[in-house]
Amino acid sequence: MFGSHLSIAGSMCNALGEAQSLQLDCLQVFTKNQQQWKVRPLKREEVDAWAAALSRMDWAMADGRPPRTVSHASYLINLAAPDDELWGKSIDLMTEEVERCEALGIPLLVHHPGAFTTSSREAGLARIARAYREVFKRTKGYRTVSCLENTVGSGSNLGREFEELGALRAMIAEATGVADRVGFCFDTCHAHAGGYDMSTLEGGQATLDAFEASCGLANLRVVHLNDSKGRAGSRLDRHEHIGVGAIGGPSKRPTSVRLARSGFAAVVNRPELRDVPMILETPKGQTKAGTAFDTINVGRLRRLVGAGDGRGGDGRAKGRTSGS
Repeated sequence: MFGSHLSIAGSMCNALGEAQSLQLDCLQVFTKNQQQWKVRPLKREEVDAWAAALSRMDWAMADGRPPRTVSHASYLINLAAPDDELWGKSIDLMTEEVERCEALGIPLLVHHPGAFTTSSREAGLARIARAYREVFKRTKGYRTVSCLENTVGSGSNLGREFEELGALRAMIAEATGVADRVGFCFDTCHAHAGGYDMSTLEGGQATLDAFEASCGLANLRVVHLNDSKGRAGSRLDRHEHIGVGAIGGPSKRPTSVRLARSGFAAVVNRPELRDVPMILETPKGQTKAGTAFDTINVGRLRRLVGAGDGRGGDGRAKGRTSGS
């Protein structure tokens, strides 16, 4: 399932309408202004309109059906913060994020683990687990799954190494007693820039195998499909169009053959990820001809399905070479 992070400007339902017009399978949104600590409560009519739109699109969450909607938590949140005031505000805002997802029926909430800043890595991880104990206590019985996202590991940001992510989930599960409410989000750009070379099909497969060993692909609930402006290990968190960056390119005119030999082919063809929403966070806009960049990027990814087995196959693309 391929989708994109879409704007909620004007109305949250506008994002659903855009997803439909772009012929996407899923989407990711912020449920509020992600740059503000203060949150305007959701209105009943907003919740009802969102639910009605999901129903019309046949995207409403139900048992046995793959999730179609994802939310991303505010970048202001730092659950690893050593400062008590910031930590408390982060817990409050994370609680609000979970509550809004629950009200809207959004099953998956992505967020960055946090940065330990002036403390230590060990202290930061423990701080996150303690924060989750409070958040899950406040939201007892909720179904929303919080998805820890891998990072490039710049500065004191946690979550670059898969072993660290796996250990963090275990700490949260022990602190809260509800392991099923904690999953992962895997970002291709973050993995590559963080040191897991995904520029080849074999590299992509090896990266997913490493993730399986430390975190478990069964716990991977969301994928962010982004090419990377930075080379492998650069620690540069800069997203690029599919096939233009260091994973699928670099090229000004990407080809299906090159992409089929990249880590993107490994991800989209991995059997365990068949029903996982795969979200673009690539640059927005459109071509001079008026074609949305999201349409172009999703098209490149869809053409990779079946081009390689995701387990070290030859990765040869079927059909002609295409630059779109």
